[in-house]
Amino acid sequence: VPGDPATLTGGYIYAARLTEALRGLGWVVHRLALPPGFPHPTMGEIDESRSQLAALPAAATVIIDGLAFGAFPEGIFDGLDLDVVALVHHPLAYETGATPEDAARLLESERAALRHARAVISTSAHTADELINVFEVGRARVTVALPGIARPAAIPRRTLTAEPQLLTVATLTPRKGYDVLAEALGEIKDLPWRAIWVGSTTRSPETTRDLEKQIAHLALGDRIVLAGETDDLAPYYAGASAFVLPSRYEGYGMAFAEAIAHGLPVIGTRAGAVSDTVPADAGILVEPDDAEALAAALRPLLTEPALYERLAAGAA
Repeated sequence: VPGDPATLTGGYIYAARLTEALRGLGWVVHRLALPPGFPHPTMGEIDESRSQLAALPAAATVIIDGLAFGAFPEGIFDGLDLDVVALVHHPLAYETGATPEDAARLLESERAALRHARAVISTSAHTADELINVFEVGRARVTVALPGIARPAAIPRRTLTAEPQLLTVATLTPRKGYDVLAEALGEIKDLPWRAIWVGSTTRSPETTRDLEKQIAHLALGDRIVLAGETDDLAPYYAGASAFVLPSRYEGYGMAFAEAIAHGLPVIGTRAGAVSDTVPADAGILVEPDDAEALAAALRPLLTEPALYERLAAGAA
């Protein structure tokens, strides 16, 4: 993986759990930290990556996270005796905020890199279909391995409280749609609620700055808490009334699955694999980038106990 393997995002957590599980099965597993610049590496970082791959034992199986793999240039594997497996959470070209030129470049580089993978692991059926239909990966080379979700010891019976807590767990980046969420919350200021946003505020500082300005403009500073990053989400799930995340794209959506595992009703978007991750009896999904629709989904959840309890029971 590129950068710090202990990074607290769904993809890095997936890789960490995969490593632990393989070791539990008796595999000898080494965690290789590639340079942090991917998916926009410098030539020096590409050379360093090539050197790290060349230093691996002959015929070693190497699973390379898509954040780096999709940005590898043509020829990086030439002359290397490696059994290469790609782990793709979602295509790099689908990241929100990429310019059309950058997206086109990443699509072509990922398509070219995937030709060198003996096998490709995808974290959802949706992403697997994208790899097959858009990136021209043969169906026989693709394996879908859904993320595992830790089930809590007990799921409380949830009822609508006087001041519902709306939990969002995601790094503050453009793809997660926090700006749409803030706008939607501004449309339901007449209702009692409190929003807790849990996720790194430093990976995209400009996103955080823009959100802080938006929150101030909407006069929501006393109702939205930017809690930052944590490796212990249990207290947040325990105290939450519902989970809300208006992502613009998800290759799977581990945070949605974890919220459901804790019996939380979900409000999200029909973006990428979310429709597969969130069943209809556990949540309400709207189109991405539609703050009005998001507000229209939140309002009945916060005012109709029967609807709230039905979705909470469905999640549980």
